[in-house]
Amino acid sequence: MSVTVVGSVNEDVLVAVDRLPGRGETVVGRSVTRAPGGKGANQAAAAGLLGPGVHMVGRVGEDAAGDRQLAALAGSRVNVSRVHRTPGLPTGTATIPVEEGSGENLIVVAPGANEALSPADVDVEPVHRADVLLLQLEVPLETVQAAATAAGGTVVLTPAPPRALPDGLLSRVDVLVPNEHELVQLAGAAPGDRTPAELAALARGLGVRAVVVTLGARGALVVPSGDGPALLQEALAVDAVDTTGAGDCFTGALAQGLAGGADLAGAVRYAVAAAALSTTGPGARGALPGDDDVRAVLDRVPTATEVG
Repeated sequence: MSVTVVGSVNEDVLVAVDRLPGRGETVVGRSVTRAPGGKGANQAAAAGLLGPGVHMVGRVGEDAAGDRQLAALAGSRVNVSRVHRTPGLPTGTATIPVEEGSGENLIVVAPGANEALSPADVDVEPVHRADVLLLQLEVPLETVQAAATAAGGTVVLTPAPPRALPDGLLSRVDVLVPNEHELVQLAGAAPGDRTPAELAALARGLGVRAVVVTLGARGALVVPSGDGPALLQEALAVDAVDTTGAGDCFTGALAQGLAGGADLAGAVRYAVAAAALSTTGPGARGALPGDDDVRAVLDRVPTATEVG
């Protein structure tokens, strides 16, 4: 089984704050920590720690941050032979204030070398032969579309940061994994609280084969292809320290579940457990679990329920 991730590689700058700032407000940070990040690299690291056969396709700069990110990915059992050095551009960075106590965060990304990832970079064997291809939107959209077109296996897309998606891309996606806010934007709906049934209706209107809506501490909503019922998969209860990267861990775990032969509901159950465990340490990768860790808590994950 194999998972290939095409996407961003960043260095995160984590700033601990008593509370997150509002618009136009300045707050004083308590500490600053550098950590590996990027939605693509986070998904690859999560998948790599959960199982074998993970490849990363991306770009970093010719700088110390690039050295650190390549080493971090390799340390998570990810093949980085397709992560290219990019002259003249720095490795991407993300500045992330993290609220003490709740673990909630904000994220501002400077793409750097990620913007240079091209369609030619993704026309490679790890993309063609992967059982599952993971994509996000922190690299050029034309490159994302080229990777989806070149894929021979299941295509999973996290539509973040949210933007309008061409029909040609959505038609190549087997599983779309938005959070609630991204789903609302993609559907062109007004912001506001919605029931799981209302979210499922929005998801079905996108015309994608299957949609998994991540709901944070509430778990995930599984909207399968066809006429099957939507399922609400509640999360595993944990004491969260930092939610940074939990969605990326979820998607990496979902990919490993699908690559291993699980059906969509089973892969989501596995993914909510992994994502919950990932919030029990600092940073996007500070508490990424291994497969044994996840399987040890699976019996504590609530049974999914049908959404009326």
